[in-house]
Amino acid sequence: MNQYFTNNTSLKSKLKVLNYSYNEYNISLKSDLGVFSKDKIDLGSQTLLESYFINGRKNVKVLDVGCGYGLLGISLAKIMNCDVDMIDVNKRAIHLCKMNIKENKVNAKVWESDVYENIKDKYDVIITNPPIKAGKKIYEKIINESFNYLKENGELWFVMRNNHGVKTIHKNLKKTKNSEIMIKNKGFYVIRAKCA
Repeated sequence: MNQYFTNNTSLKSKLKVLNYSYNEYNISLKSDLGVFSKDKIDLGSQTLLESYFINGRKNVKVLDVGCGYGLLGISLAKIMNCDVDMIDVNKRAIHLCKMNIKENKVNAKVWESDVYENIKDKYDVIITNPPIKAGKKIYEKIINESFNYLKENGELWFVMRNNHGVKTIHKNLKKTKNSEIMIKNKGFYVIRAKCA
């Protein structure tokens, strides 16, 4: 079984258009087979975004890790006027993301990277809905190594379900970072962790 965090070159294509709206903003996103949340906007990602819109910073440099077809990064570029870089390991997701950046006319770039492998810059914000099905080793790496790529006073924003160990991750982050639960929604927790 191929997952959305792998590359399956033999997978058929079945393009679909998804729409995300927030206040007066409308974002149109092409999706396809073989990417995360291909049929609808994921509630976890939506919860993360809407918490960020209320509590996050505008006009900053953002890295979207595991961007998929680009919902998080494109939304922050369009609604919060952020300068966004996006990365994913899935080539199809990157292809879709490029189309969606163009379609939504936002200031964003996307490229292939296995977690932070191809990241050279530092960011004000790293945002992610980590790929739980890729396994604990991967999603913990995304969270724990993010601080190496954040500027001074940088922030990691992520969303995770209650039953995927978010409370333990939050507790561990609190030992060295200023980590707080921003919102809980139907089992999803949005965490903001600031560099100490």
